[in-house]
Amino acid sequence: MSFYQDRILPWLTQLAMRQAQLVPYRTRVASAATGRVLELGIGPGLNLGFYGPSVTQIIGIDPSPKLLEVARNAGRQHVSRLDLIEGSAEAIPLESSSVDTVVTTWTMCSIPNVNRALSEARRILKPGGQLLFVEHGRAPEPSVQWWQDRLTPPWKVIAGGCHLNRAIADLIRTNGFAVQDLNVGYMRGPKPMTFMYEGRALPRS
Repeated sequence: MSFYQDRILPWLTQLAMRQAQLVPYRTRVASAATGRVLELGIGPGLNLGFYGPSVTQIIGIDPSPKLLEVARNAGRQHVSRLDLIEGSAEAIPLESSSVDTVVTTWTMCSIPNVNRALSEARRILKPGGQLLFVEHGRAPEPSVQWWQDRLTPPWKVIAGGCHLNRAIADLIRTNGFAVQDLNVGYMRGPKPMTFMYEGRALPRS
C-alpha cells in the first residue's frame, strides 16, 4: 500500500465525510436500521451515533485499517455491540441470511466490483431484510453526465477509486433488489459530484 493510500487518503476521507450537510442523510438512513446491521465501508464510523435502539449489533467492514482504528475509537462512545472487519464488500465473511439490515453511505462509488458487493449484500440479508443507502452518482442531465464521465478517470486516482458516474438505483435493481423508496436530487456543491440517491431496497426472492 502506498504512502498516499495508507496515510493521506484516510485523512482526506475523514475530512470530506465530516461535512455538516451530510448529517441529515446519515440521520435518516442509520435511524431506519433495525436488528443485526452490516455497514459496508464503515470508514471512520461517522454513522455510529445515528443508529437507534432497535439495532442490536453493528458489524462494520472496510479495507482501510487506519479508518477502522478511528471507527473503533468512535464505537467506544456510541455502541456497545460493535464488530469490525478489515476486508472487502466483494467477499463478506458472514453466513448467508444472517443480517437484518445492510447500510451503505457513500460507499458504492469506490468498490471496484460493485455488482459483486451488491450480490454479497443480498446473500447475507435475511428474508425480509433491507438495504438502506445514500450514495452520490450519475446525474440525469446529459451535460452533467458529460463532465462526470470525463472527470471520473482522474478523480478515481486521487479519491480512492471513487466513480462519479455510477447509476446507483440501476445497479441496485440489476443485482437482485427491488427499490421501495427512492429520493434523488442535488446536494449543495459541484453538480458532477453531488447528485444523491437515498432510499431503501428489499432483496427479491
